[in-house]
Amino acid sequence: MTVENLPRRQFLRGKFLTSLHTKTEQKQGFDGIRPPWAVENSIFVEQCTRCGDCLSVCETNILVKGDGGFPEVRFDNGECTFCGKCVDVCKQPIFRSCSEQPWNHKIEIGKDCLTEKSIACRSCQDNCPKNAIKFRWQAGGIAKPVLDVDACNGCGACIQRCPVDAITLFYPSDDNENEN
Repeated sequence: MTVENLPRRQFLRGKFLTSLHTKTEQKQGFDGIRPPWAVENSIFVEQCTRCGDCLSVCETNILVKGDGGFPEVRFDNGECTFCGKCVDVCKQPIFRSCSEQPWNHKIEIGKDCLTEKSIACRSCQDNCPKNAIKFRWQAGGIAKPVLDVDACNGCGACIQRCPVDAITLFYPSDDNENEN
């Protein structure tokens, strides 16, 4: 299976075949996820000094050094609690106010979900702090997950807990911040 609209760097790395994607790339995509409240990526990369202060204060250790030494979120390590310590410790003007939405991504539950195979699992619902994932009973079948996209804050709690890696990130197309 091949990928359409692949960034050039990823194409040259052989990522045009989905079988060559790492688990993180399958869940989070190719582009690194910046810390919550980070400014636009081009400004972030230009002004971030890569000092690592934000990495050292992250209480859940989801911030790691990514491509080029810039901080990236890895939900494999845990979830974001939106503590704001990364914003507070940074000396550069690369973060927005913590009163704004932390980031644009949301989650989606794929076809690999165990409920699609008639296996009862509610690990995503059990770990969602915003109760954005509920289960609806199906007549003659197993309860299926229903996502309230508006309630999802993109914290990643459900991503790490999914036993079959059926949860991935997406960026809603109607988000105005992506158009800037």
